[in-house]
Amino acid sequence: MSSRSAATPNLRDLARLRRVKDRIDRSYAQPLDVEALARGVHMSAGHLSRQFRLAYGESVYAYLMTRRIERAMALLRRGDLSVTEICFTVGCSSLGTFSTRFTELVGVSPSVYRREAAQATAGIPSCMARQVTRPVRNREAPAAGTDVA
Repeated sequence: MSSRSAATPNLRDLARLRRVKDRIDRSYAQPLDVEALARGVHMSAGHLSRQFRLAYGESVYAYLMTRRIERAMALLRRGDLSVTEICFTVGCSSLGTFSTRFTELVGVSPSVYRREAAQATAGIPSCMARQVTRPVRNREAPAAGTDVA
């Protein structure tokens, strides 16, 4: 076995990784952990974690949280639930972790996002609003108070 083949996922692993990604997309609001996801595709948790990061550039947990934050953004724009209700609706069990991760990905807190998004997406069809307001991954959100040119 060459080092190249050990460092890149094979086709069988890629199919399993896609199933994991699909399950996260479908069941993001359910309690999910790497061990349960790995059991579902007959891989060890460590192997799943390594291969997922190689294939998609982020951890399983980071991908799950991004899905949850994307859904939370839509619910915040809708405006009929509190931040706490949204936190639990999208599958987070801690308001503090939810708020911290939301701020890391989006660049502002959930409360600030709700206020700003209501104004920013007024009159835009929801399908376009989702694309425009999609969270930035991998800590690419600008620091608070900085302008992006």
